[in-house]
Amino acid sequence: MNTRVLLVDDHKMFRDGLRVLINAEPGMEVVGEAVDGREAVEMARRLSPDVAVMDISMPGMNGIEAMRHLLQDNPKIKVVMLSMYSSGPLVSSVLAAGASGYVLKGSDFSELAEAIRSACGRKDS
Repeated sequence: MNTRVLLVDDHKMFRDGLRVLINAEPGMEVVGEAVDGREAVEMARRLSPDVAVMDISMPGMNGIEAMRHLLQDNPKIKVVMLSMYSSGPLVSSVLAAGASGYVLKGSDFSELAEAIRSACGRKDS
């Protein structure tokens, strides 16, 4: 059974690239894409993804606020945050708020794939 992933980022080219990489990963599929936190919350309610891969900095509702709504609606959804910010206090606060993982946007894709698997308790690759 595939891990169902919701991509949330306000940059289309970035989402396009992630969609191709995630869909090429064994056992993963992108089931939806949202451009901001509000759309992510609505889509998660409709699509029931296993994991939301979400940018922190977005217009309107940011990723942290959206994550809170997602987890309130469905505590089983896992959230892996993507960010260009590597500040220790920010990472700690995001994880404390309920994120299952935190990946820097400058990382190799393999780190994101591993974070998605880890969030879902999967060990396969």
